[in-house]
Amino acid sequence: MATVKSTSKEPSRGAKNLLIIESPNKIKSIKKILGSKYEVLSSKGHIRDLPSSRLGVDIENGFQPEYVVSRKDGKSTVLKELKAAAESAKKVYLATDPDREGEAIAWHLAVLLGLNPDDNIRVTFNEVTKSAVTAGVEHPGKINMNRVSAQQARRVLDRIVGYKLSPFLWKKVKTGLSAGRVQSVATKLIVDREREIEAFVPDEYWTLKAVFTKAAKEWTANFYGDKDGKIAIGNKETMDAVLDDIKTADYIVLSVEKREEKTNPKPPFTTSALQQEASSRLRFSPSRTMSIAQNLYEGIEVKGRGAVGLITYMRTDSQRISDEAAAAAKDFIQKTYGAEYYPPFRRVYKSKNNAQDAHEAIRPTDVTLTPQILKDSLSNEQYRLYKLIWERFISSQMASAVYEVTDVDVSAEGKNTKKEYIFKASDKKAVFGGFTEVYGYGDDEKLPRRLPALSKCEKAELKELNPEQKFTQPPSRYTEGSLVKALEEDGIGRPSTFATIVSTIIDRRYVEKDGRNLRPTSLGNVTTDVLTENFSNIVDVGFTAGMESELDGIEEGKKNYLDTMNGFYGGFETELKEAEKKLTGVKVTVPDEESDVVCEKCGAKMVYKVSRFGRFLACPNYPTCKNTKAIVVEADGTCPECGGKILVRRSKAGKTYYACERAGECGFMTWDLPTKERCPKCGSTLFRKFNRLYCQKASCGYETRVERTREKSGEDK
Repeated sequence: MATVKSTSKEPSRGAKNLLIIESPNKIKSIKKILGSKYEVLSSKGHIRDLPSSRLGVDIENGFQPEYVVSRKDGKSTVLKELKAAAESAKKVYLATDPDREGEAIAWHLAVLLGLNPDDNIRVTFNEVTKSAVTAGVEHPGKINMNRVSAQQARRVLDRIVGYKLSPFLWKKVKTGLSAGRVQSVATKLIVDREREIEAFVPDEYWTLKAVFTKAAKEWTANFYGDKDGKIAIGNKETMDAVLDDIKTADYIVLSVEKREEKTNPKPPFTTSALQQEASSRLRFSPSRTMSIAQNLYEGIEVKGRGAVGLITYMRTDSQRISDEAAAAAKDFIQKTYGAEYYPPFRRVYKSKNNAQDAHEAIRPTDVTLTPQILKDSLSNEQYRLYKLIWERFISSQMASAVYEVTDVDVSAEGKNTKKEYIFKASDKKAVFGGFTEVYGYGDDEKLPRRLPALSKCEKAELKELNPEQKFTQPPSRYTEGSLVKALEEDGIGRPSTFATIVSTIIDRRYVEKDGRNLRPTSLGNVTTDVLTENFSNIVDVGFTAGMESELDGIEEGKKNYLDTMNGFYGGFETELKEAEKKLTGVKVTVPDEESDVVCEKCGAKMVYKVSRFGRFLACPNYPTCKNTKAIVVEADGTCPECGGKILVRRSKAGKTYYACERAGECGFMTWDLPTKERCPKCGSTLFRKFNRLYCQKASCGYETRVERTREKSGEDK
């Protein structure tokens, strides 16, 4: 690290204090708070970085990085403006973002502007509000050099891996490839999951449902086993034997037990949890979520209030909230919903062991600014994400939901075996909504009561037995949200890197989106295999998580930068030399993925190719045959205008829309999702927009609301 001394300049009389922040989008909000005594300028992110054209790390001399101010993106001009402002300022404060990256930017600024990192020049605030910004400016501190060292270690590690491994992949696989210390692990997770799916062998099993009637009302119970425990039915022969044993049996209610069940709310959002929930509920990618959250944090023009920062800092893995925020939530809940909706104690959520607890959880800065109040001031996406954050936070401080659960056991004695078979039924009835009045996690608490009043020992009138053959299912493919969850659980990356990791492996074509799911490309498979065989640590989850712990240790002052770098590079350099020797003269081929589409020009089966615009079909006999085709994906339903097929399309901006196959003749298109549902009035396809199903036929006008349920197919795996 460079040593910097304080400047001896004498500020001019009447000079203003200078506050330098990262993002120019916050300038207006902060100026409004601090008033005329402060000049607020932006560094527009990193002011300098490692050079783009060379390694920029002196490995032989303590892994010293070479930092340069980029001339390509206007950073020289930005630095010139900041230097001029600093020279005439009364005092210079560095208020970059409150995380490792922000701390590093503050240190770089101190070096370039001639400030002393040991002076009280570092200002931090977790939210762009008057109280937080004012408190931060009134209590500046020193630049946290441990945090700067941790960021530098991450940057240098990533640079070494990228600059050493990428040329290796160019020579052995394909020109232009890149490798990353964390992106390679993320790609391997998806590759491994795909291979697990391909190798999966389904197991047969059977379920048996008994349908009973009482007072003209049907109710059901599911086969469990016998009094000795659960019985798994694995084939038709076993199922037929059970059916034969009980088809003439008397069914008796063995027990009816009622119990109270409480469901507690989930904690306020961390970065990872927000990305997962926004992916599941709003269909936002992690990068889109973070972009919108950044806008909400930096400040939005609110009608009648001016620029207002609406949420706290959005890069955090802490579930902690401040005493002031908890008190504000309590007051709001009691006044808005009633005293009974606030629990008899303050809810405190414990962060994970490896969480960096410097920041609060993501929450609204002012709970009285409800989503409805802000709706006219926000874009549709901003409104939806703010509503998600606001509701999650308010619900996290509310009382538990209370249910009355009824468990019923029904017995049937087998005529052949004399076994006492057991069927089980359960019912759940909401007694007190609690937090679900604001934020529900599914529709189970809203189900109507399904069981009639039943008494122990009464006879259950059997209507029918419904056996069903089923097969176990392979694990689900990752979605962007569930991949973020896996990265967090495995200790790979940190809140500031999750979205970048996911977008990087998609942008570099190692992974592609199949609907909402992620699947590896042929390139992703081949690259992962090459790295796994030759650089086992680079794609090892445990090793990568261990490096994250090393970086945390540097930030906490428990680890040393040089020791960490030496510990990593020794093994990495050895693997690189051995791989170069092992694969001398070897070029690994990336196979084309064959489709079922036949080229009408030469008869060959077309293969999938990828361009910057996405996947397309191409003839494998290129250049003899240059035939290509767009990939056509059909959506559910039919065109409400002409009855033709509806095709899935993508705009130039990458957004999905739906259009009639007869584009030139019909011209129908919509951004709303076609469904399999049919309009009960006219029979046309129903379209879904948020929680509304509606008919697009001009002469109809039918619409209905539907419950939004949480994705269960893959998001929670």
